[in-house]
Amino acid sequence: MPFSHHVVAAGHEATVGAAEEVLRAGGNAFDAAVAAMAAACAAEPVLASLGGGGFMMACPASGSPRLFDFFVHTPRRAGRLDELDFYPIEADFGPVRQEFHIGRGTIAVPGFVAGMFRVHAELGSMPMRELVAPAVALARDGVETTDFQAYLFSVVRPTFEATAACRAIFGSRVRDGELVTAGERLRQPALADTLEVLAIEGEPLFYRGEIAARIAADLADGGQLARDDLERYRVERREPLALDLAGARVLTNPPPSSGGVLAAFGLKLLDDPRARALDPDGVASLRAVAGALGATVEARVDAHARGAALDESALLDPALLARYRAEVLERPRARRGTTHVSVIDAAGNLASVTVSNGEGSGYVVPDAGIVLNNMLGEEDLNPGGFQRWAPGVRMTSMMMPSAVAWRDGTRVASGSGGSNRIRSALLQVLARLVLHGQAPEPAVLAPRLHVEGDLLSVEGGFDPERIAPLLDDWPNHHLWEERNVFFGGAHTVRLGPSGADGCGDPRRAGVFRRVPA
Repeated sequence: MPFSHHVVAAGHEATVGAAEEVLRAGGNAFDAAVAAMAAACAAEPVLASLGGGGFMMACPASGSPRLFDFFVHTPRRAGRLDELDFYPIEADFGPVRQEFHIGRGTIAVPGFVAGMFRVHAELGSMPMRELVAPAVALARDGVETTDFQAYLFSVVRPTFEATAACRAIFGSRVRDGELVTAGERLRQPALADTLEVLAIEGEPLFYRGEIAARIAADLADGGQLARDDLERYRVERREPLALDLAGARVLTNPPPSSGGVLAAFGLKLLDDPRARALDPDGVASLRAVAGALGATVEARVDAHARGAALDESALLDPALLARYRAEVLERPRARRGTTHVSVIDAAGNLASVTVSNGEGSGYVVPDAGIVLNNMLGEEDLNPGGFQRWAPGVRMTSMMMPSAVAWRDGTRVASGSGGSNRIRSALLQVLARLVLHGQAPEPAVLAPRLHVEGDLLSVEGGFDPERIAPLLDDWPNHHLWEERNVFFGGAHTVRLGPSGADGCGDPRRAGVFRRVPA
């Protein structure tokens, strides 16, 4: 049934503005999502790039839901590590530091451009030129750097200072030797030109044309990606991973990506009358959530140790769920750059899209203004060790753009950035939305937990007295002083008979907007 509003949530005012402009012009949710993807490359350049990849959960108002996998792909040939342009940097989150690798040898085959054009071909209703027009204007005229974007540049500063080409684009015009600062306007004229030409010539320009030729020539020295890797790249359309929870249908990213199935496993553990009856902010519920997060880590390790595929059969087996659920509920257990856009239009079409460029490789395609990804240098994406990836396959990811539908027609779109914290952020937000019936705003704003190995990370915002017993359960814990980008950014929208609402996650400077239909 038609609604009176569209709803959008994303990580930047300009990204949301691009989606709004398209919706007001008569575009649907998929048009708006493509426009927002392109705009994010100009407004959120640390997090989004035409040189990266991602996923879109697409749920047409009439028709079957589908998951577009346009994540990065491994090259068909691996080079020797000692011959590659491949070196470590440290990302500085403040309380913690994390090592990544950058350089031409870290670049996997990008899927972002192919994803935009595949979604547009299947579900779009407006010309691509009109969809990228807001992004072209942003890149050419410039976007004022927000405090959050300046912070992100500081986190991965070594990447954007790594090459003269990066410094030429992202260096400050007012402070020598610095990257763009808060309040400074970032202009990317080469990116604006590239978007305009792509809209005219289409995806072949990137994968078989002039841009492909430039990339292949430059990466012949110190890289691994070759011309035929680009030519062979294809978007994969997958059946979403579906699970029924508390009267709602949850759709998320299926394998080979791991985030969706791990979060589904955790949600199934919490889908129990005992857990649903708990106060979601009480210590008993927090213990259950922490236990579920820990169990997802343990089950992942156990599946790998047994050589089992990390899929529905491995983690959603009723007997396995029963064993872990008993441990989670009956006793306490002790033991990266991405952005998201959520859109639901007034006709009920839903698009939930998560994209990433990793930390960026430092390599910029000449005259195109495109920073390529560093996914082959991401430890989270290479758990078996660097240069041990299988050739010519889709890389796995924690990204899990998701959708929820209730019988009364209410729909939710949600997803998050945050590298390995995506699964924990979405598990907690979806649990609050579905199992506890909360609205998007309180579900997103509630402080979060994250478990990695035997370390419990506790976001600022919890009542110290309430969580004291939880900390006793987890002697190895880290308390953050406040809410932080480390814990993801779950931009979430909801549309249904009872109204239109949502929340842009403030951890990642999120923006939510209702757009009159």
